[in-house]
Amino acid sequence: QVQLVESGGGLVQAGGSLRLSCAASGRTFSTYAMGWFRQAPGKEREFVARIRWSGGSTYYADSVKGRFTISRDNAKNTVYLQMNSLKPEDAAVYYCAVSTYSSGIRYQNYDYWGQGTQVTVSS
Repeated sequence: QVQLVESGGGLVQAGGSLRLSCAASGRTFSTYAMGWFRQAPGKEREFVARIRWSGGSTYYADSVKGRFTISRDNAKNTVYLQMNSLKPEDAAVYYCAVSTYSSGIRYQNYDYWGQGTQVTVSS
């Protein structure tokens, strides 16, 4: 089992920045990739970004490319999502997730999930 705890969400004005953190504990050696997803009310959960635990390659959704940056600290078993130039449409509950076998962008590829952290962007 892997436990994930997100933090860093909050209220920010459009154009502002937030940094989300996700601390992993438990069987973290089984991590193949970590991802960030988000879900707005009435919408499906969507992929935001992912990072491979070994090597650190990253991949982003087109909607956040150039504005968001995913990074990791292997020693702390923590992944971050730096979000800049936030837009009202970025508002959602953000979830981090661990996949033990895939670096894909489908949420079905991810085995473990955090509880989510709310990001609100005011216009």
